[in-house]
Amino acid sequence: GPQAKAPAAVDAELEKAIRAKFSRSKIAEEKFQVRVQDGVATIEGKTGVIQRKATATRLAKLAGAVSVVNRIEVSREAKEKAAGNLAAGRRRAQVKRSDVPGR
Repeated sequence: GPQAKAPAAVDAELEKAIRAKFSRSKIAEEKFQVRVQDGVATIEGKTGVIQRKATATRLAKLAGAVSVVNRIEVSREAKEKAAGNLAAGRRRAQVKRSDVPGR
């Protein structure tokens, strides 16, 4: 149907919604940058925790982004640690609960 608001206003609302989700999450401390254009969220920043890149994408989609361009750079240490944890993680995967904070 026809848009009630100008697309730019919709983008601004979405950007606010994404930032709000980020601010209530553990990824808040990463201070990721978010820009929205035509419903597409572009996220930029750096992290030392590999899971936080995926979390940023998930939260942006939950907030209503049509799609997400995730340009977050994961530190080399984090990638190496993740590679090392992979084997152990497969064994733990059955036990581990999701990492959503219980608030």
